[in-house]
Amino acid sequence: MTETPGDTVGHSAAGPALDPALDPALDPALDPALDPAPSAPVSGAAAPTPAARRRPALSPSRAGDFKQCPLLYRFRAIDRLPEVPSRPQVRGTLVHAVLERLFELPAAERLPATALAMVGPVWTELCAAWPELLEQLFTGPDDPELGPWLESAGPLLEAYFRLEDPRRLDPQARELLVETELESGLLLRGYIDRLDVAPTGEVRVIDYKTGAAPRPSGETRALFQMKFYALALLHLRGAAPAQLRLLYLADTESLTYRPDEEELRRFEGTLNAIWDAVLLAGRDGDFRPNRSRMCEWCSHKALCPAWDGTPPPYPGWPQADDAPTIAAGVPVEIPVRRAG
Repeated sequence: MTETPGDTVGHSAAGPALDPALDPALDPALDPALDPAPSAPVSGAAAPTPAARRRPALSPSRAGDFKQCPLLYRFRAIDRLPEVPSRPQVRGTLVHAVLERLFELPAAERLPATALAMVGPVWTELCAAWPELLEQLFTGPDDPELGPWLESAGPLLEAYFRLEDPRRLDPQARELLVETELESGLLLRGYIDRLDVAPTGEVRVIDYKTGAAPRPSGETRALFQMKFYALALLHLRGAAPAQLRLLYLADTESLTYRPDEEELRRFEGTLNAIWDAVLLAGRDGDFRPNRSRMCEWCSHKALCPAWDGTPPPYPGWPQADDAPTIAAGVPVEIPVRRAG
């Protein structure tokens, strides 16, 4: 990685040449425990089956939920209401899983044709881990829309190879869960699609997006996620990553961020402020709805007071010592990837 830390953001339509020979060792400080609301499965693995629900933490997704609509945060993080995934979301999960599996192959075999051939087998694995997935998206394995939907993953995977050459990479970790506790007591938790470490020790975070790159006005949300990962790694490793890069597969563009430690320390204050607001609402369940155009895509619109709905009784702020256990073999929810 040759970019200089301290810059902010850069767009590009094709990726730069990337350094090979990256350190293959995993960092033992990175906790493999499950997120209370997992966003993607580990390809080839069984559905997540945690022994008990962990104490609340802040992830990029949950922080985004609260900023968008505090009641949405409550429905997802506290009530944990089920949501039926959409086809674009599950396609994102499928593409992520294929890219993860791609790096299990020898470098010379990481080719576009190989990735395309993996779509069917990986989809079969996802359906085996979450049998309800097929029923929720299609009428069954003979649904005439299933084939074209699987094929729609192809252009996204082909776009990935125009952004970088996986034959030149040796990731340190894939689908890595990072967790760290700030001095304030706030627990940060999030998944990183890929972590690269150069021979010189520079760390690069890669995140795949199956949607299109945001317009300049929408970059703030993307940067929020990137800064979140950078801050977590700063606490875990003692240094900020040299580069964070979002790869947008829908339009073959990338968004690059080179974090500055001072800026990340200020961002830590932003996260603490968000969490203080979450805790304040959590004391008595005063998670207020925020009506916006995003409501049209909300799975819980019928329960929202802003739309004449009635939320379920507030179950109280979850505690690690009295949270209900989850039966072995029962997945928490079907993990999905947001397209953006």
